[in-house]
Order: sequence, then C-alpha cells, then structure tokens
Amino acid sequence: MPKPLRMSRRTWVAVWAVLCVAGIAATAALNAFPAPDPQPEKPVSAECAEYIADIETQLAKAKREGNDDGVLAFTRTRVGADDCSDEVLDHFSGDRARRG
Repeated sequence: MPKPLRMSRRTWVAVWAVLCVAGIAATAALNAFPAPDPQPEKPVSAECAEYIADIETQLAKAKREGNDDGVLAFTRTRVGADDCSDEVLDHFSGDRARRG
C-alpha cells in the first residue's frame, strides 16, 4: 500500500491563502457586474385589475377572520370576461418562475 503524501503546515497555509484570494477575487468580479434591469410590467386591463383587487380584498378578509390557511377558491361567472389568469399569476407569484 503506497504511503500517503504528507503536507507541511506551510503548504496547508499556502493552499488556504490561495483559496481565500481566489474567493475574494471571484466575489469582486461578481460585484463588478451591474444587476440586470427589472422587466417592465405589462399593462393590465381594467377588468383584470379589478379582479386582482377583488382577490386581494377577499384574501385580506380571510386573514382578518382567521381563515388564512392559504386555500381560497375563485370563480368567474360572467360570460365573455377577460382571461386574467396570466395577470393573476404574475401578480401573486412574486419572484417564482412561471410555469409554462
């Protein structure tokens, strides 16, 4: 069985110092790049904005009543109403990625 290589303390300190310098250099390089510009918000129709406001009102009411377990159901009963599903997802999803 081959004998394992022994490293002196100086070698360990040198390796540690090189790794620290590499980490600092990588952090500086990442911080040098500006953050990407936020995506401009798409315009929302008045009907969808009203629907989103209604959802927020119902969520706030449920929270006040202590029913904020995270499960609420919403239905659209009007025929010919705008399809606001994308706008609702965009509004309530926050930073989460949209599902296709």
